[in-house]
Amino acid sequence: MNTMTSLLGGLAAVFVLYLAGGAIRKLPPILRALLAGLIPLLAYFVLIVGRWPGLDVVAMHISVFLAAGLVLFAVTQFRRHSVGRMHWAPKLLTAFFLGLVVVNGSLLYIAGKGLPEPLARWWLGSKGNAVYSGFSGVVAHGQAAAKAVSSELSQTQRESELGWQVEVSGLDGNAAVRAIQVRVKDRTGLPVDRIEGELRLLRPGATQAARTLPLAALDAGTYGGVLRLPASGRWLVELRLLREHKLHYQNTQELVAP
Repeated sequence: MNTMTSLLGGLAAVFVLYLAGGAIRKLPPILRALLAGLIPLLAYFVLIVGRWPGLDVVAMHISVFLAAGLVLFAVTQFRRHSVGRMHWAPKLLTAFFLGLVVVNGSLLYIAGKGLPEPLARWWLGSKGNAVYSGFSGVVAHGQAAAKAVSSELSQTQRESELGWQVEVSGLDGNAAVRAIQVRVKDRTGLPVDRIEGELRLLRPGATQAARTLPLAALDAGTYGGVLRLPASGRWLVELRLLREHKLHYQNTQELVAP
């Protein structure tokens, strides 16, 4: 179940429940609106048990469902106290709420999957090359930004001194399950053994890995595993190669899941 389906389905449920609550005459309108927003929200919480979509997605569902109930309550109150045509205030409130849902939904889509390819090419510009709109950088931002930059430069120097030749296969394509192989050679072309390798799967802009795949030794200098993408959209795959528990190589690549 994707985000747009749960949002639109939940909004429809809020509307139906609010209308159905009108049959209960002793139920106060504000309580009716609150129940209409809470019941679909509780149902959504049950559906995401074991498949956490992220705090931003959950927060949007909470705000949209509860706000929808309050907007229905406000429109009902305006219509009850007005004569003839509906006043412009509830119309403006409804239009604002619908616009807010569209804008938030668009931002959530872009954050998870990036800009649609035609829009990215038009907006960001392209001379025939691929345009990626979801990558936020290779150095984490925050209070430890200076330390992270220093660590990044030190790592680049170590990679240059080692002279490892790293070849990765299996990341291309658009399959949800991919067999990954990593071949590591030294500067003379000989395979490098005793490496602890792993692939970290992250969303663009995220700092915590959604999934980590340890790479098992398949042959001399060859390591691999099966990478399963948990959801569609744009992902960052970070390859980390360690030796004696020290990081010697790190590279990040973007891929798209269907």
